[in-house]
Amino acid sequence: MIFNAIKSGPRYTANSVVVKWFWRAVRNFTMEERAKLLQFVTGTSRRQAGLRGSGGVQKFQIHKDSGGRDRLPTAHTCFNQLDLPEYESYSALVKNLRVSFEECSSGFGLA
Repeated sequence: MIFNAIKSGPRYTANSVVVKWFWRAVRNFTMEERAKLLQFVTGTSRRQAGLRGSGGVQKFQIHKDSGGRDRLPTAHTCFNQLDLPEYESYSALVKNLRVSFEECSSGFGLA
């Protein structure tokens, strides 16, 4: 799976509870949800041999968003980077991830 190519960003390590919750959520997502998450973070829903970013091949990155626990996850597709707040529970992380990638998959609307 493409998500195996991870580089943890500022203040998160592979052993951080939020990172562990993230990978648990990914394992429990359906294939459709995984594709939406991949689209949200990388700009493509398809698995590729190497994720390409603005500087060539980029690893999938999880960075700590220190803006507050009530924020939604954000993504920087040019860097294959997910900014993930330090949620208080697994269920909050899953709920907010789903909101983020579902909203992203619906596209932009103009009024």
